[in-house]
Amino acid sequence: MKPLISALSLLIGTAIFANSASAAPKADQHVILVSVDGLAHYYFDDPKANMPTIRQLASAGARAKRMECSYPTVTWPNHTTLVTGVHAGRHGVIGNNYFDRATLKTIPLIPDPIFDKAEIVKAPTVYDVVHQAGLKTAGVCWPASRNASTLNWQLPDVFDQKIFEGASTPSLLAELKEKGIPYWKQNEWCKIGNAGKPQRDWMYTRIAEHLITTHRPNLLMLHLVSVDALEHATGRQSEEAYWAINDSDRCIRELIDATERAGIRNKTTFFITADHGFITYTKEIAANVVLRQEKFREGQGLKLKQQAYALSQGGGCFIYILDDANRDAIRDRLAARFREVEGVEVVIEPKDFAKFGHQLPSADPREPDLMLGAADGYSFSGKDDGEDIIIATDGPKGSHGYSPF
Repeated sequence: MKPLISALSLLIGTAIFANSASAAPKADQHVILVSVDGLAHYYFDDPKANMPTIRQLASAGARAKRMECSYPTVTWPNHTTLVTGVHAGRHGVIGNNYFDRATLKTIPLIPDPIFDKAEIVKAPTVYDVVHQAGLKTAGVCWPASRNASTLNWQLPDVFDQKIFEGASTPSLLAELKEKGIPYWKQNEWCKIGNAGKPQRDWMYTRIAEHLITTHRPNLLMLHLVSVDALEHATGRQSEEAYWAINDSDRCIRELIDATERAGIRNKTTFFITADHGFITYTKEIAANVVLRQEKFREGQGLKLKQQAYALSQGGGCFIYILDDANRDAIRDRLAARFREVEGVEVVIEPKDFAKFGHQLPSADPREPDLMLGAADGYSFSGKDDGEDIIIATDGPKGSHGYSPF
């Protein structure tokens, strides 16, 4: 397993459920699950990472040294794995996006622009189980949870303001408006990209604090996004990443303080985790240029002829073969070709899909025909023109999506 893409996980406190399956759920117990997007395990022992709250929780509770992520190690599949306990092929959120073989279009799953949770998550979630047990649930910026019927209070991880507000709990929006917590800034802060993510974390933490002190949900899930943003822009263990880690630690401290104000601190379990880590890269692999050189993609626009398509997942890549009659021959040829490409560390053929937690495309046509993993220092590009397969970046960048093995 690549330690670079593992994530940090720890817990402290008490359990929401009794050990016995026959015992009733503990309605006076609370769990707060915080995912710090991109907070890899190596930061825990990095003296430059200033996160006193997280370290204090680990010291008083328990810590996992690392965890094995689902492939591709990107946000939507791994947040869904965190709450279902199963890999992408089982829960159905196979990547941050996928290629529709019927329409020949890329379908985004991130950031829930099209589908509700019930349409894409095919395995029971922990919040489903908690809700069905008669307890209260809440989600703030949790991926793949849009319009989840088993969340009593929610603001989804959606950028579009109309969809965001339409999928949020109306009574919660009214409460936030009264308190001056600016949920109406969601799209504005999302549109400015990485620069808006610290503001978003500030807002999401204020919302979570309000839920804790006002409603005391038995399960609260919060997704913090700024560490991921700054690592994408500047690479892992950059000065900017260290700043974001400290800011996320502050957010967690404020949640703990909120449980104190709510009088539930001694009955609250905190889980602090992440969806993936990061690898710094300075070169991109243009997989579609490989397909063009092999004559499986020709032309552009209305004149495009394609027998295959490469869909980047950052450090991973999905290869879709669109010529059904010659699928096996094309797959074998491309598998051999990609093994020769600089920066491609692993080529995953269908016989190994189960090991990586995926189904075959015959069972789920959204699944690719081949999957790729980049080596350290490389990431996959969506570039679909030109002659260069390897493209230098304008400086260190950060990526994830890599093979977990």
